Amino acid sequence: MSPLTNADLHSHSRCSDGTLSPGALAERAHAQGVQLWALTDHDELAGLPEAAEAAHDLGLDFLTGVELSVSFAGETVHIVGLGFDADHPDLAAGVARTRGGRIERARAMAEGLARAGHPGAFEGALAYTGNPDLIARTHFARWLIETGVCSDMGMVFRNYLKPGKPGYVPHQWAGLGDAVRWITAAGGMAVIAHPGRYPFSPSAEYALFSEFHTHGGRGVEVLTGSHGQADTLKYTDMAREFGLAASRGSDFHSPEESRTDLGALPDLPGTLTPVWMALAHRVNRTRA
Repeated sequence: MSPLTNADLHSHSRCSDGTLSPGALAERAHAQGVQLWALTDHDELAGLPEAAEAAHDLGLDFLTGVELSVSFAGETVHIVGLGFDADHPDLAAGVARTRGGRIERARAMAEGLARAGHPGAFEGALAYTGNPDLIARTHFARWLIETGVCSDMGMVFRNYLKPGKPGYVPHQWAGLGDAVRWITAAGGMAVIAHPGRYPFSPSAEYALFSEFHTHGGRGVEVLTGSHGQADTLKYTDMAREFGLAASRGSDFHSPEESRTDLGALPDLPGTLTPVWMALAHRVNRTRA
């Protein structure tokens, strides 16, 4: 592997809120020229065996991955774990604990949508889940689009699923320190996912990076599907300031919904250390 490896280290399958199976996702990554791939389902490890097997069959280098939901400063933040032992008991228990409570939250979301004139949302959203334990806002969004209530994801979240809207229900996730410790205990690297998406003030964002680093976090997504050029420049600087390795991932969920396809991001800035250089010993290599 080199700093210019076409790595895509953030993607989702039907095991969480994507629309493709882990195997189909591996096939798409390979077809798009990805050389190193990670499946990072939300709070779920179940898709990793299929993903690893498919990657091996395709000759695609693979890293284990997960995207953990954490609560920080009143917001939900996502921490990606890469290159860990998927059978490590502390990580498995932490993932299961983080996953808990989603069904109750989903029922409360459906009640809010029913009061807004859209009954049947819980059952409707369930039809879009590959794993009912991981029912999420994305599944409700797909139902609202399919039933004609909204025309696209942006309209759904603006009108129904963000704070202050009828279908939004907050959830208390894992602590930042817990998530980082579970990942590192399993031999992996913790990475702040898409930092440009969080509505933090500059001081709160700096506190996130500081606390993450103090807990042992070692990476940040500099290039991701939701970052623009200004975000890339900003988080390149923050990676340097905090001594963090840089990650690159499309955050791909679906051929119809994702703004960036697997493997389509530009190269990382040459001044940064890619996470895959630090995780070279953890890569499941399938190519000579």
